[in-house]
Amino acid sequence: MIRIQAGRTSRYCDGKSRRSFLQVGMAGMGSLSLPALLRAQESSVGPKKDTSVILLWLDGGPSHHDTYDPKPDAPREYAGFWNPISTNVPGINFCELLPLHSKIAEKFSIVRSVHHDNSDHFSGGHWMLTGRGAGVSGSKTPGKYPFFGGVATKVTGARQPGMPANVAVPLAMSIGKRPGYFGGNYLGIEHDPFQTGGDPNNADFAVQNLNLTNGLTVKRLEDRRFLQTHFDQLLRSSENSGTLAAMDRFDSQAFGLVAGSKARAAFDISQEDDAVRERYGRNNWGQSTLLARRLVEAGSTFVTCHFGGWDSHWNHQGTMESYLPKVDMAVHALFTDLDERGLLDQVLVVVMGEFSRTPRINDGGNGGPPLSKGTPGRDHWGNAISVLMGGGGIRGGQVIGSTNRLGEVPQDHPLRPGDIHHTIFKVLGVDPNIAFNDPSGRPIAAIDHGSVIQELI
Repeated sequence: MIRIQAGRTSRYCDGKSRRSFLQVGMAGMGSLSLPALLRAQESSVGPKKDTSVILLWLDGGPSHHDTYDPKPDAPREYAGFWNPISTNVPGINFCELLPLHSKIAEKFSIVRSVHHDNSDHFSGGHWMLTGRGAGVSGSKTPGKYPFFGGVATKVTGARQPGMPANVAVPLAMSIGKRPGYFGGNYLGIEHDPFQTGGDPNNADFAVQNLNLTNGLTVKRLEDRRFLQTHFDQLLRSSENSGTLAAMDRFDSQAFGLVAGSKARAAFDISQEDDAVRERYGRNNWGQSTLLARRLVEAGSTFVTCHFGGWDSHWNHQGTMESYLPKVDMAVHALFTDLDERGLLDQVLVVVMGEFSRTPRINDGGNGGPPLSKGTPGRDHWGNAISVLMGGGGIRGGQVIGSTNRLGEVPQDHPLRPGDIHHTIFKVLGVDPNIAFNDPSGRPIAAIDHGSVIQELI
């Protein structure tokens, strides 16, 4: 096993700092073998498409008022600190902190009427990432259902051989839990996302999950005699020993992911031109997004980028003025880059978090310790959530649904997480009714509510 220090993430409202370590086995697949994962993917049956998804996960929950659903006519304590700006699509306005979004609004649509009506981080995250509430509440509640992206990639596998299907950059993390509600759960840990670790903006960035332990190097792996001697260690199984000639094709694919050039080249962000890197923003979020583009271009099916720290009960103004410009750059660069490369119709981009923030701004102390910080903020709100969706054949330049005058609840076309998931599965060519057995042997449908958002297709 290798041990990867993940570093620190922002504190959440329970006051805890989420510092954790990732322990992974060969190719980041835990203690189960990658060949087993490849066999499972082949045995799954689903429509064959070449589409992929990039999910920008805003962990902690961004305000819909201060992003994609501004309310300039509401009282100031609702409208917030910033004014709306018009976009290149008449009638669609965003927060003024998103000027680059406003230039490409025709490339994506905003769903303004999503809700799950729960204001607990963990329940909200479970709803948005698995499509079920399942009684999840509080930080000690484990995931009970698999991440919808893991369900999809169990069916599809990677779009190209030699690439991991389900990837998280740099972390698979929901509300400080790893892999949290991104986990495969009853599908098996082999369906957890492949986590890169590290910071793609660092000059010495390397995908730690592809770095082998105990002095093992790609050069040594490519030495047949070394492989002959240490093959059992390579596969993490004392019962597996033999030569490359004895490998079945699944073992060969597993070896290819780790030792082959395709995945290593895709993860090598240093190959990108400096001008492209600058366009995305020379920060963790921007470079994570660029790496996600490289991965789907190379054949990964579902890539999640973790953008944490949105739990703005206090200092909401400072938080948004720090974070939104980075999201603005990353989203603008991603859509522009995909379009220029002819990939926009193949790659669906989704931007969302576990919930939104309260329509009414607090006074900075309404929650009591540890929330008493003295600067205004917005609290948890699962009754009205905005989700950005574009590319992958999705119709752009639209607003789907609306919220009431104060942005409290959906006013028309209310939608739930399952509607978002149905639409994503439609893009990927995955049957939403496909079922997998839970630990009791009971078949569980991939999605248990909702339908495709037809206006987007």
